Amino acid sequence: MSQILDDIRDGIIEGQVDHVVSRVQQALDEELMPGDILNDGLIAAMAEVGRRYEAKEFFVPEMLIAASAMKKGMNVLKPHLVSSNVKPRGTVIAGTVKGDLHDIGKNLVCVMLEGSGFEIYDLGVDVSAEQFLEALRSREANIVAMSALLTTTMVQMRTTMEALSESGVRNQVKVLIGGAPVNERFAREIGADGYAPDAYQSVQVANSLVE
Repeated sequence: MSQILDDIRDGIIEGQVDHVVSRVQQALDEELMPGDILNDGLIAAMAEVGRRYEAKEFFVPEMLIAASAMKKGMNVLKPHLVSSNVKPRGTVIAGTVKGDLHDIGKNLVCVMLEGSGFEIYDLGVDVSAEQFLEALRSREANIVAMSALLTTTMVQMRTTMEALSESGVRNQVKVLIGGAPVNERFAREIGADGYAPDAYQSVQVANSLVE
């Protein structure tokens, strides 16, 4: 049985979409536990992808290819996780802030977090403070993750933080921010709970925020 999980891990790392989909389905057909497929297959694979990225053995293109394979495998697995009552590690509402249309970094963060066991609600790009609030009102989330790639849109992170406080929901969620112009100092300045410089570290920070 562990050979199937090894195949899933290897397939994700190598970005072999069809292979991953067929092996996840095979694992389900052979009645492996959905939680084991998630933890020992998908999550283990993305952890290795993150390690290789950190070691500069992988770069963004390789991460995106692996992430695509993981996502296709997750699509097969997700209904079985729900039916077997496997709980996500946490729930993340993510978006690129208002005025900013960049999404590659945000998309990669979302897929890495999903591959690490989080449930993701991706609001897309150009997301206003009101849209973040609306999403929070309709979903129980642990984390709000905001991205900005422009120095001119960083101010929207502060605006959203103020809106969270004024609406009374700030103490219900952790806020994680990232993006090219963002740094740890800015995160502290606006009162965010965490900052991640890249997708790999966003997983580490998110894990620490929900523990």
